[in-house]
Amino acid sequence: MARIDDYQHAREIAVEALSRETLTAISRRSGYETADAAAGTLVIPFLDRTYRLEYPGLRFTDGLKAEAEVPLQEQVLILHYLLGAEAGLPSQDWVAYREIAGASFYFSAFVKRAIEPLKKVFGRNAAAFRNAAATLGGQEIPAGDAGFELRVFPQVAVQFILWEGDEEFGAEANILFNQGIEGRLSPEDIAWLAGMVVYRMIALSR
Repeated sequence: MARIDDYQHAREIAVEALSRETLTAISRRSGYETADAAAGTLVIPFLDRTYRLEYPGLRFTDGLKAEAEVPLQEQVLILHYLLGAEAGLPSQDWVAYREIAGASFYFSAFVKRAIEPLKKVFGRNAAAFRNAAATLGGQEIPAGDAGFELRVFPQVAVQFILWEGDEEFGAEANILFNQGIEGRLSPEDIAWLAGMVVYRMIALSR
């Protein structure tokens, strides 16, 4: 499991790479808008929050609570997306995590961080899953007993699908990603992203 200093190092590397680009180039490639030309700030909606990323220092602040600390793991994930983003909309073709190149090494972590918590918390409460996913802006899809698609980043979409369990059969869940996501995020980042969304839904359901 990554340690806090690993995230700090990853952040430093990403900041150094992004600081070589202009804010305009980052904005155009990533799909995020700038607050205004003079401010030098990207506006980054992320799940149920909106962050502001100052340029060139690349310091995060919470758009609603400027004094609130933005979680380091979320900072790293967003910075990695900004580095890997390419202009264009997400593909409408979907792949399972196993199908992503290089994902096999992180598959057990992906199941532990995302699939298992999704089943455990919502496996007998699809209504709570629907409410939490809708709160995050998810669009309902015709899949499973309940399914939602979330545009987590402008070029990254994720589908969360749940089959409720009962006394005879256990709950099942699946998480799909838009094809080409591996060009924008690493397999490790994708696993963290899926778990991050699931745990945000769990928090919203309480």
